[in-house]
Amino acid sequence: MDVDFSKVKAYGDTLNDGSMQVSFTLPVPAGDEAREAARQLALKMGLEAPSVTEMVDLGAGFTFFVLYGKCTHTVDYAAIKIPKRQQEVLDFKQINELIKNELGRKVVVVAACTGSDAHTVGIDAIINMKGYMGEYGLERYPQMDAYNLGSQVPNEDLLAKAIELKADAVLVSQVVTQKNIHLENLTELVELAEAEGLRDRVLLICGGPRISHELAIELGYDAGFGPGTLPNHVGSYIAAELIRREKTEE
Repeated sequence: MDVDFSKVKAYGDTLNDGSMQVSFTLPVPAGDEAREAARQLALKMGLEAPSVTEMVDLGAGFTFFVLYGKCTHTVDYAAIKIPKRQQEVLDFKQINELIKNELGRKVVVVAACTGSDAHTVGIDAIINMKGYMGEYGLERYPQMDAYNLGSQVPNEDLLAKAIELKADAVLVSQVVTQKNIHLENLTELVELAEAEGLRDRVLLICGGPRISHELAIELGYDAGFGPGTLPNHVGSYIAAELIRREKTEE
């Protein structure tokens, strides 16, 4: 299949046919008028020949739609440059041996879900001893002292704990993203760390379903981890980056 990466288009049945599926909710009651509203909205989005294939009454004057259409736009895939973490992903044993042999001390990690976020599933998967998907959490690493402060932790309290424990890395999980509250909260943490003179002394790492490494860098973090992240991914980055920084200072 000969693909022009400078003009990538949505794919359905045949190359460059532009076919795509979109779904959304409108604050209107289900009915013929609602179906037509969804179709007109798709036209204004630039979709050709839009067709509503599913309309579900959500009650209280809201309706959910699934719609198919053909997108006329393309993107220049070849020109896209995304910052990426460069470290090798190691396993549990390799990470601990690396820390022991290269740093010669334990690594201190402090983690929390901050602000109003009460969803700990992400940070628990990375930190808690039982881990996730067969990978031990950082609490189980003999060469790490990992502290999970839990949910709804104020940014000030997280940084205070990091200072108290002389943390090497601070991990922040953000699952709640309504009205971009995660961006406000993550930005505040960076600003507070800078005000405390802590920013250059620790690794700031954030993660969550809408977090990418690119976004994390834009917000002032050292790294970001999105969906599918395992404890050894984070552990590998922390170990490698701390060692790199220590060697740079020598």
